[in-house]
Amino acid sequence: MLFKKEVCCDFSQATEKEWLETNGIGGYASSTIIGANTRRYHGLLMAATRPPLGRTLMLSKLEEFLCFEGQEIPLSTNIYPNAIHPEGYKNLVQFSLKPIPTFNYSVGGMNIQKMVFMVQGENTTVILYRVVATRRVASTLKIRVMIAFRDYHSLTHENPFLKTEYIHTATGIRIQPYESIPPMYIYHNAQSMDNAQFWYKNMEYPKEIERGLDAHEDLFSPFALCFDLSKGTDFSIVASTREYDTVNVQKLLNKKINRKKQGHAMQQVCRQNPSPMPSNSSAPPLHSTQNANGHGNKVTEEKNLDHLVESLLSTSDSFIVKREQDKKSIIAGYHWFGDWGRDTMISLPGLTLVQGRFEEAREILLSYAHYASNGMIPNRFPDYGETPEYNTVDASLWYIHAVYQYLRFAKDFNTIQKDLYGVLKDIVEYYRKGTRYNIHMDTDSLIYAGSEGVQLTWMDAKIGDWVVTPRRGKAVEINALWYNGLKIMSFLAREMRLMTESAEYNTLALRVHESFNSLFWFEEGQYLYDYVDGETRNSAIRPNQVFAVSLPYSMLSLARQRAVIKIVQEHLLTPYGLRSLSPKDKDYIGRYYGNVYERDRAYHQGTVWAWLLGPYISAYARAYAGQKETTTSIKELLKPFYTHLFEAGLGTISEIFDGDPPHTPRGCISQAWSVGEILRAYFEHVYGLEDG
Repeated sequence: MLFKKEVCCDFSQATEKEWLETNGIGGYASSTIIGANTRRYHGLLMAATRPPLGRTLMLSKLEEFLCFEGQEIPLSTNIYPNAIHPEGYKNLVQFSLKPIPTFNYSVGGMNIQKMVFMVQGENTTVILYRVVATRRVASTLKIRVMIAFRDYHSLTHENPFLKTEYIHTATGIRIQPYESIPPMYIYHNAQSMDNAQFWYKNMEYPKEIERGLDAHEDLFSPFALCFDLSKGTDFSIVASTREYDTVNVQKLLNKKINRKKQGHAMQQVCRQNPSPMPSNSSAPPLHSTQNANGHGNKVTEEKNLDHLVESLLSTSDSFIVKREQDKKSIIAGYHWFGDWGRDTMISLPGLTLVQGRFEEAREILLSYAHYASNGMIPNRFPDYGETPEYNTVDASLWYIHAVYQYLRFAKDFNTIQKDLYGVLKDIVEYYRKGTRYNIHMDTDSLIYAGSEGVQLTWMDAKIGDWVVTPRRGKAVEINALWYNGLKIMSFLAREMRLMTESAEYNTLALRVHESFNSLFWFEEGQYLYDYVDGETRNSAIRPNQVFAVSLPYSMLSLARQRAVIKIVQEHLLTPYGLRSLSPKDKDYIGRYYGNVYERDRAYHQGTVWAWLLGPYISAYARAYAGQKETTTSIKELLKPFYTHLFEAGLGTISEIFDGDPPHTPRGCISQAWSVGEILRAYFEHVYGLEDG
């Protein structure tokens, strides 16, 4: 992941490419490859003050100048209305992402390398400069600190309440502009300081303009640090919420690089020996087969597909975070999502299980079990520590699926029997008798969910009181998940020798099977209704029907499976995932663009979702299992994401794309279920996990 001068010095290209560094507790550092912030969410220290949430932008950026021979030559770049100043990007000759974000500048006979990384488990960002002079001149690197101290969704402006004073501690500088926000400590090895203070006014964030939001901010600079380049070659600034006694930057760098190397080594092991369910297990095999060409897991992949998988394996670590003491969770997406139950359970197999990260998967499952209530796991944890929200019908059903996948890969039946089976039983029992938001099993054994003004499925956009895609009633993917969950429960009960329970779950599953095929099959269109509510049968062509084929237990005949694949392929399939609605539908919106209202209106009305390619591939693998060209076709579906690695969030996959070509990436630059589902699909259906 390397960009040369021709890209770095092309402002329009460079500002579209964003890097991201995370710390494992929900905090991050992020900007464009030229260091010009284009979002309110960009910054060098976005601290998670209540891990993994409470994100607060402390250190926004650094204003950098190389001073020599009476000149100040900029390295940094800022955007203002109708102006770019300074234009340090013109001195940037290379940006690379491996192993950490690295900027290489060339100025007046000097080569300056800047590295940015975060310390794992801490709200600490290190910015390290290494200077190589090809000619000796008296020179200084002057770096001005620019702070915001505000919630990551907000913007700050010049105000009289900001405390401009700072305190010199034994090892650094303590800054706390507002009593309500924890202090930030600056550690450095500068030789002198410039104590001038002022505001940078009206900085502009173009991505916020695109999103129809306030896009201008003032940043305060309390001081500048001056590094005498004759005093050495390594110069550093460390911004942290932690008060250090001493800071050894080289040690922190070595630790970071070693962690990256360990991750790379794990990736290689993962590539060489994926971890399916051991052959001595009685669990049913994956519905996918070994690679159709018969080479098993020794298939030689195309170079770009290899790079795609390696990059996503590396990126996957950024989503796994600590939640409270020994609990773990998965951040749904950067820059602005927290940890969502639905996203976590869908992402878990790809981000952990196919990589052999079983202990982390176990901790995540136990963490959500802790928050289970009335047969439901949380939909999301609010940013500000309020009670978790349970407004989702599918998260709990995805939880059953995730536990099953955990058993398949980790072979940890003890945890399921001791800690999780009771939670799964509660889910089924509450769904049968009824729980929040009118979620209940109807007389036909199918799940009905929904009440006025509440969005419960993954298509959950809401504008004021308007639920854009309400889908109240019996939704197709909810009942596919319900059947899948019942079959899983029957299997688990049988494994525990609870034969009566197993039989009861299986009997109920058979009733669901019969009712589903009778109610949801749209004979005229040869596909599945999206939802049914009383006499209403919604025939909109949406991707939700694909789950009736993709999940381990399907209710559809092979003919119906292939019919679903055909309609999805004709109307919804794009190079970057599935559209959320057919372009032929009168309600289709082809671009996700504009203000909040316009974007929310388009969110599930045609916008492409990358994560949906995972279930589509699983469905395709099932419906066309054993055919020689199946694996080749699946690889072709994955390949476009290699190019995407270089387009928006570097090395990762965006949340969504426009429904219309050229399918511009939108939304979060790095989304957990986008990454997780592509990895899962690859390892299951291309790499060739062994059947049980």
